[in-house]
Amino acid sequence: MTDNSTDTFTFTRDLALNPTRIWPLLTQPDMRATWGAPGEGMVLETLSSDVRVGGTDHQRCGPADAPEFESHTRWYHLEDATRAVYTEVIEAGGMALGASLVTLELVAKGAGSSLSVTVAVSSFVGPEMIAEFQSGWTGSMENLDRLVAAQD
Repeated sequence: MTDNSTDTFTFTRDLALNPTRIWPLLTQPDMRATWGAPGEGMVLETLSSDVRVGGTDHQRCGPADAPEFESHTRWYHLEDATRAVYTEVIEAGGMALGASLVTLELVAKGAGSSLSVTVAVSSFVGPEMIAEFQSGWTGSMENLDRLVAAQD
């Protein structure tokens, strides 16, 4: 493994919706598919979803005409409208490219919420994958901002 094969990044947002209204956007498969596709022309298709401690999700992501990446999620901690912790493994062509540990934390802030998303990433194919994870999460968070604004 190269020296640049791991990283951690955190996204923070102040959102106009309270934690109870944000929680389903973060955990329901149809809502996650709405904001989880990282960019223009990209899709996130949920193949299976079991959002509970010990449950797993399986998604396909990528360009709308050929979503080549698969994501396997395992849920480890769900504290309703407060905190979620899960791992995610990204694969393409049957080969694992990287894994992440994701922690979502929601705190009530006035009538809205403060959201913190911390992603600890390990790449199995070199430092370029770290940049892909970060870029993907940046796009997804921008999509979440738009989704929350539309709910307000």
